[in-house]
Amino acid sequence: MHEMGIALQIIDIATASIPEKMKPAHVESILLRVGKLSAVIPDNLRFCFEVASKGTAVEGAALRIEEVPVVARCRACGCSWTLNGPAFRCEACGSGNIEVISGRELDIVSIELEEGSDFP
Repeated sequence: MHEMGIALQIIDIATASIPEKMKPAHVESILLRVGKLSAVIPDNLRFCFEVASKGTAVEGAALRIEEVPVVARCRACGCSWTLNGPAFRCEACGSGNIEVISGRELDIVSIELEEGSDFP
């Protein structure tokens, strides 16, 4: 399950993003953008994140996942559409010259730290 490796990297990035002057701070939430073609199963990633984050500054943080649909664009006519299944031709002009323009993302969009009064 490659989601465990991804969860560990998210934890490393989130932990490293805490400014030194704010330590020991706690991460409150992480927002990810995950494309439908990224081969990441959101429920598996959430489970792995929960297990791997125990004992870290990320433990208990909300892992919010925004799923990005697969969108294709025809290079011939410029038409763009959301794919719901396999696509080999433009739905507008029938050209086979198409490109995937979204759906492969795996990005950390934001990391929110817990507010605290004891930070300088």
